[in-house]
Amino acid sequence: MSRSLMHRLLGALAFAIALVAVPASGQDLKIAVAADVTSIDPHFFNLFPNNNIAEHIFDKLVQMDPDSRMIPGLATSWKTIDDKTWEFKLRKGVKFHDGSELTAEDVAFSIDRVPQVPNSPGPFSAYTKAIVAKEIVDPYTIRFKTAAPHPLMPNDLSTIYIVSKKVATGASTEDFNSGKAAIGSGRYKFVRYANGDRVELARNDSYWGDKPHWDKVTFRIIKNEAARVAALLSGDVDAIEQPPVADLARIKADPRFTVTSKISHRVIYFNFDYLDRSSPFITGKDGKPLAKNPLLDSRVRHAISKAINRQAIVDRVMEGQAIPSGQLVSDKLFGNVPGLKADAYDPNGAKKLLAEAGYPDGFNLTIHGPAGRYVNDEKIVQAVAQMLTRVGINSKVETAPMGPYSGRASKQEFSFHMVGWGASTGEASSPLRSLLATFNRDKGLGAVNWGRYSNPKVDYLIEQALQQVDDNNRRTMLQRATELAMSDLGLMPVHFQFTIWATKKNVQYTPRTDEYTLAFQFRPTAKQP
Repeated sequence: MSRSLMHRLLGALAFAIALVAVPASGQDLKIAVAADVTSIDPHFFNLFPNNNIAEHIFDKLVQMDPDSRMIPGLATSWKTIDDKTWEFKLRKGVKFHDGSELTAEDVAFSIDRVPQVPNSPGPFSAYTKAIVAKEIVDPYTIRFKTAAPHPLMPNDLSTIYIVSKKVATGASTEDFNSGKAAIGSGRYKFVRYANGDRVELARNDSYWGDKPHWDKVTFRIIKNEAARVAALLSGDVDAIEQPPVADLARIKADPRFTVTSKISHRVIYFNFDYLDRSSPFITGKDGKPLAKNPLLDSRVRHAISKAINRQAIVDRVMEGQAIPSGQLVSDKLFGNVPGLKADAYDPNGAKKLLAEAGYPDGFNLTIHGPAGRYVNDEKIVQAVAQMLTRVGINSKVETAPMGPYSGRASKQEFSFHMVGWGASTGEASSPLRSLLATFNRDKGLGAVNWGRYSNPKVDYLIEQALQQVDDNNRRTMLQRATELAMSDLGLMPVHFQFTIWATKKNVQYTPRTDEYTLAFQFRPTAKQP
């Protein structure tokens, strides 16, 4: 055998070995996610894990890039016709998974369906309520009429998934969960959904845009942090989201894996019970219910805020993978209030405020939180309970998986509970109108205002901001609404979390501000010679 032929054979062998080590297009991808997917119906519940799956099966008119900037989706362009009319041009030739064409009829149907889904614990109606009429100009052009100027129409429609009118007419949420109605136009087709276990998808080879690398994707629901890490270390999955921060150094030191992170647009916060009642999980030190809800007193709310050492939570619980917060959106997003910070940690000040409010000995409180939904969520709730106990609010903790937990929270069953909110539209209007606007089903406001905070001045500023075409005016109104709501402590922000992914070395991920774990943004990496 000649030396040149031997070199060519050895080179071919080395290349073949490299190919074995790198997932090729068409291979399977297994991802461990941290929270339950409660439904495949893209209009049932505006809950992040549900939306994360919907991003694969369905499309939206407007998409968001990894930095939460709007980019064309099903709509190739959009513009205002007049101050109360938006026009969207649709892509031609987009097919649903059953082969039927997506047209303006499907868009109009999807908008109409949003407020009609029964028993939604967190509807998307805040993002469609401004639309008072629709005009289908032709199969690829649709116009939306509003009662007042509405500059956020493209932002709003970046949250609404488009379903097939033919398939979804009369379909129930359970029809989506079974797969019967889960016919979208997205990059992946529905294969199977097993509640609490997994979601299986198959590549849509007829997708209108770039084709994803993976033939089959399995999202395994592994809520336990240690179990998620174990699945990665053992090779059972190719990637995990939310690895526990305590394990990051070990994973980073292992040459088999890569860790990627990015600051999130998600604020972790606590809701106060704003209902005028004997709050269900507050008692006096004698264990008897209090006739009056102490959380209605601003001094008590600020005492609780002063008792919370946010920096200690960031440093010790989150191990540096978060930023303390006293407002709704980080300085990267539109509507942030420069310099607005939370109450400084001041346990003595907290005790003084409690005494002024008539609770010198404090009271008993049960704090509720989700289990496995947010980074270190149970540990955060435990840390807050310890801090409150030190100032006389004797606290215990109850946590539950996000599905049942959110169901109870949405019915105002708790006194003081933890949640997280991602500003999916990229600006402060998202949390303001969803979390702090007075709950109003007709206006589509306060859809996730589970504490039932209500301030007419805040409502006025929010509603005015949503009509401001001028960005500077809108920003000013959003900032003022935020300042008022935070001075009230309509809710209590704690921090902005970092989003973290850990992958096998031969798989890379493009990190996203919106925290989505998207199969089509995982790519195989080729070994360098």
